[in-house]
Amino acid sequence: MTEPIKIRLGGYGPPTTSFSLALQCIGDRLTGELGDAVDVKYVWNILDLGYRSEDILWLVEDGFLTLGYQSSSYFTEKVPALGALDLPFVFQDRERVRAMMDGDLGNAITCELESKMDLRVLGFFENGLRHVSNDLRPVRTPADLGGMSIRVLPSAIQARTFELLGANPLTLDLVEALDRIVAGTIDAQENPLANTVTYGAHKFHKYHTLTGHSYLSRPIFLHRPSFDQFPKAVQKLMREAVQDAVRFQRELKIAEEEEARREIVKEGGQIVELAEGELALFRTAVEPIYDEARRAYPPELIRLLPTF
Repeated sequence: MTEPIKIRLGGYGPPTTSFSLALQCIGDRLTGELGDAVDVKYVWNILDLGYRSEDILWLVEDGFLTLGYQSSSYFTEKVPALGALDLPFVFQDRERVRAMMDGDLGNAITCELESKMDLRVLGFFENGLRHVSNDLRPVRTPADLGGMSIRVLPSAIQARTFELLGANPLTLDLVEALDRIVAGTIDAQENPLANTVTYGAHKFHKYHTLTGHSYLSRPIFLHRPSFDQFPKAVQKLMREAVQDAVRFQRELKIAEEEEARREIVKEGGQIVELAEGELALFRTAVEPIYDEARRAYPPELIRLLPTF
């Protein structure tokens, strides 16, 4: 009897998040069509096992997990070009960004990742627009961020963005950031509202400013040696299952953000919505970063981004 193909799907969020539900969607499609030919198991949240969120990269690249997802900023150490995706106020229209990630921009990112890491990239979940939360004061202008310590992702562009906005950016993994938010030793963080609620930061931060300063996707990637050894029919089915899961997750994400907003208010948080004139102050403050990016990143990639 042929041994079933072992497929281990992993992430770093509770089973109820859109990302975990999308993993379930992938697994259900595989088992529904292949039955006992596959052995699918899940590790919903590697943080529960003592790992850091960044560990999902090596857990997949080294084959301990078959498939995972992670925000694109986490790849920038090994794949510096992906830093261009962190540029502030570049991606604003959700439908346009989705089309870009499913088209030429996503193809370029896939080529960059696959050329530098032992992965196969099959699609992009939506992490969404990112906003600032803090426990000090409402943020309506860059001056309100002055001197505020803020956790940022491992991205030079993110750090530079908040330097230009007057804050003190600290590059921290999610686990360390959450510990410091609870302890009150860091003032602020930036995330989509759903992530802020998923990880409980809204219980410690009262002020949530809808800056929408950046939009991130989460590449969905597989251990390349495992994927390449799958029978062609299984490879095809995996690709189809991931694309179905992407569509499923993106629609869930919209509702997830709205529910997160309600949870923040329920917890006593204040949602700060910025007028166009207020947002313009943030955009003006970060303008030097665009010329810096044109010098730092491949022109063929910069050409694929919206005009800035």
